[in-house]
Amino acid sequence: MQYKRFLFVLLVTLSPSLLHAQMVKVRSSHPVAKKDTIIIRKKAVTTAPALPIAVVMPKAVEAKPRVFKPVPLAHEKGYYGPMSEYVTQYVEKYLTTHNRTLNVVQGRSNKQFPLMDNVLQKHEIPKELKYLAVIESALNNNAVSKVGAVGPWQFMAPTARLMGLTVNKKRDDRKDWYKSTNAAAKYLTTLYDDLNDWLLVVAAYNSGPTPVKRAMARTGSNNFWEIKKYLPRETQGHVLAFIATATIFEKMGKFIGNTLPEDFEINTDSTGMASIKPKKPRFTDEELKNMAIVVLNEPLSMDLMVHELKMDRNTMDKWNPDYELFEYNTYSAETYKLRLPKDKLDMFVEMKESLYKRSKQVFSAQNM
Repeated sequence: MQYKRFLFVLLVTLSPSLLHAQMVKVRSSHPVAKKDTIIIRKKAVTTAPALPIAVVMPKAVEAKPRVFKPVPLAHEKGYYGPMSEYVTQYVEKYLTTHNRTLNVVQGRSNKQFPLMDNVLQKHEIPKELKYLAVIESALNNNAVSKVGAVGPWQFMAPTARLMGLTVNKKRDDRKDWYKSTNAAAKYLTTLYDDLNDWLLVVAAYNSGPTPVKRAMARTGSNNFWEIKKYLPRETQGHVLAFIATATIFEKMGKFIGNTLPEDFEINTDSTGMASIKPKKPRFTDEELKNMAIVVLNEPLSMDLMVHELKMDRNTMDKWNPDYELFEYNTYSAETYKLRLPKDKLDMFVEMKESLYKRSKQVFSAQNM
């Protein structure tokens, strides 16, 4: 009995450091869980209970649904502000000059639009973006541009491949409606993430993002109307054609292919649905008396003409309300009947060749 008591006293009087060392030795036979680490244990080979496993999982982050702005149609004054009247007038001119082509596209759209709507909705972007394919290819999946863009969405081969399409000698997914629309949706989403405005996206789709960003940097603005004059001329026309096409199909479809009044104006109700009515005579008797008409075979810069011939810009815009379509190469005819003051006719004839030459330089500079 005395011997046992002696052993007990000896054990409890051992130094604390020695006792601690023994405890560490015991614990070292079990793995220690590190923070933010998941430990997967193999099946135990003994009957001893396993120590608890430390699992630290990151907190789940709820993905916020993406929210895209709507595509602005012509009647939306809150978006267009002081440009509303200009946009509405452009739609009127576009409907008149492209009515036959829009009628052909409308016939093709019955088959293709439902497919395109489904794809665009899957990507959660506005279905009105399908009208970009209308102005790109007139819904012709075999369309090929002069520079090699192919299909309804007119993809160049490098961009198509970047968006996951196969383009080689045996197969060209750019002509496939479903695959190319998926690729277009991805590309449009990428552009929107960068530019955050659908008109800027349409501009970048045409010219590439670099000219759009350059114009934004030059003006310090992300408003299409403020950067418009610094964009390539073709791109300016492309955006306006998109606005007009989307508005016509969404709000004025009943007028496509029908005979329109020679001169009309658009009225919209609270929902943006449009009706048309004839306008009052465009020109007064006095204006007709002082007006001359010349036929242009190719566009001249209106800014240049007004400056060199010292003409009133407001008068020229009023007399030639659809000239912008001709200047942007989106006019339905190959020639344009330009109205100008009679007292400027002789000067125009004298300077015509110079105006053509200098206009080409102006347009070339705009397309850089």
